[in-house]
Amino acid sequence: MQGLHLTADLSHCQCDTQWLTDAVQLLERCVREVKAAGLQSVNQLAHTFPTTEHGPGGVTATVLLAESHLCVHTWPEQAGVTVDVYVCNFGADHSGKANALMDALIAVFSPGHVVRQSLQRGSVGAH
Repeated sequence: MQGLHLTADLSHCQCDTQWLTDAVQLLERCVREVKAAGLQSVNQLAHTFPTTEHGPGGVTATVLLAESHLCVHTWPEQAGVTVDVYVCNFGADHSGKANALMDALIAVFSPGHVVRQSLQRGSVGAH
């Protein structure tokens, strides 16, 4: 159960609008960044939410990792994004890879403000 859970709340994103509204393109980028970080994708899912009176719908891109998961949610009407990276560190320490993945994804969105959090989850041998 031991692992590292990273989150980032991004606001005032100045990226191209496609990163906030194109689920397929965002998912493809997520999968590339997962591979570049040295993690292993085992499945993926992307979803586009409907347009509302506030503007185009956001998207969710999820990558199931052999090590755990990556999930990105966008709010184009607010120029906001949340990123969630969780890696299990049972067989090896994937913390560096998780941080590299988070850094790469934050860069995609060019946020004006970032709130990052890091949580060590579980412990080896805990019952």
